[in-house]
Amino acid sequence: MIEPEHPKLPIVRQCALLGVARASYYHEPEPESDANLQLMRVIDETYLAYPVFGSRQMARWLRRQGYPVNRKRVQRLMRLMGLEAIYRKPNLSRKHPSNPVFRYLLRRLVIDRPNQVWAMDITYVPIQGGFIYLCAVIDWYSRAVLAWELSNTLDAGFCARAVRRAMDQYGVPEIFNTDQGCQFTSAEFTQPLLAAGVKLSMDGKGRCLDNVFVERLWRTVKYGEIYLKSYGSQIEAETNLAAFFHFYNERRPHSSHGRDVTPMEVYRRDLPVALSA
Repeated sequence: MIEPEHPKLPIVRQCALLGVARASYYHEPEPESDANLQLMRVIDETYLAYPVFGSRQMARWLRRQGYPVNRKRVQRLMRLMGLEAIYRKPNLSRKHPSNPVFRYLLRRLVIDRPNQVWAMDITYVPIQGGFIYLCAVIDWYSRAVLAWELSNTLDAGFCARAVRRAMDQYGVPEIFNTDQGCQFTSAEFTQPLLAAGVKLSMDGKGRCLDNVFVERLWRTVKYGEIYLKSYGSQIEAETNLAAFFHFYNERRPHSSHGRDVTPMEVYRRDLPVALSA
């Protein structure tokens, strides 16, 4: 957003207007070492299998696997990857005044049609020399992936773009469910949905199973695609993931539907006429 060659506003003034420290603009972050990138890959695989592992238990586990790590290092890498152990936390009612947290609306809700409930989450994707983040919009009823996006930063922008693309192509959901991550509580993400008349729903803090279908999607994507390959770049990751999501939506039967149909076949078949126009 900063224009170094702006004819009237110097960089220091642009930083002040954006609320960004000038040092942050000039700072060039050092890439993670190869050892840390390998460790992040192992942490990601372990967390997918044991999401209750916090940094202490993860550090103990890694040391038993032959990695000489301490908790502080594991804690930093898990924070960088956006991973947090699943457990009930106290003081859940405390909310940031500018980032409201919405009530969870899906408990005991009968979901019986497409576009009734959409959900979204973010996961970590390793690439050669670094890592990126993947977000996806999923229709809870059909399990179809309606849109997805990659980014090298954990900001709200790439999530908002994925939602906008899903709504442009498939219409407006009745309910949109996420976790309480800062990307999803930001005005950039919530305001377009609220303006479209969507009811927002958020998981309880530390309860990823409230968004269980997206968690299952990540297992499918990682074991069926990401862990089988070593992406050389974000472009390569995008190309391969595009092919995988097409396969997942259009060719791979989904066990939850009880018959030999794919998620997108179920989505199109049961979509109300009013929403398919």
